[in-house]
Amino acid sequence: MIGIIPPQDYRSAHMHSIHAINGLAIYSSSSHDIQMTRKLLVPIVFGLLLVLALVPSDAYSHSMFNSAEKFSAGHRVQVATAPEFPQIDEPSQFRVRVTDADFEEVDSFVMGIRVFFHDKQIDAIPPTAIEAGHWDFDYTWRNPGNHIVKVDLYGISENTDVITYTFNMGTQSPFGYIFILAITIGAMCFAGVMTYIYLPWIIKKIRR
Repeated sequence: MIGIIPPQDYRSAHMHSIHAINGLAIYSSSSHDIQMTRKLLVPIVFGLLLVLALVPSDAYSHSMFNSAEKFSAGHRVQVATAPEFPQIDEPSQFRVRVTDADFEEVDSFVMGIRVFFHDKQIDAIPPTAIEAGHWDFDYTWRNPGNHIVKVDLYGISENTDVITYTFNMGTQSPFGYIFILAITIGAMCFAGVMTYIYLPWIIKKIRR
């Protein structure tokens, strides 16, 4: 015997089927939007991180450029320049810090500095007594390119009168600033364009 579905039951079953299909479509659309949002956030986050990585910081004993440290005879010597890219024939700062093996600044030290360019000594600062753990002084670089800086630390070792710490330090032409500035501006523009295009769309989708 074949059963006949009453009209009201048929309409109810039909409506339940439509609701189920609509719910499935909404769920599928929401899942797709979430995946698209995640994909679009990747270039935005990458651009912002690139901008943050290229923002220059102040040079001291641990700056990004033109700084270094050496450890010998139980003492650590850290050097840096400010600005990080010294310009030719323009005053800059030469910064030196002396610590012990535990990174504690010494109370005082005696230091001399010799500057070499193309294996030839071009400048020298005579031994100077410093009543502190760091020494900042004005210095003007005269030649473009890499320099060898020899820092002589006196009276810190029982075996020898002087310990020499050797560093590579250089000057930067104005084109270096232009190059970094161009990269920074490009990264900021990329992040700005991505944000302008996709952020309103992302916010609209999230609010739904």
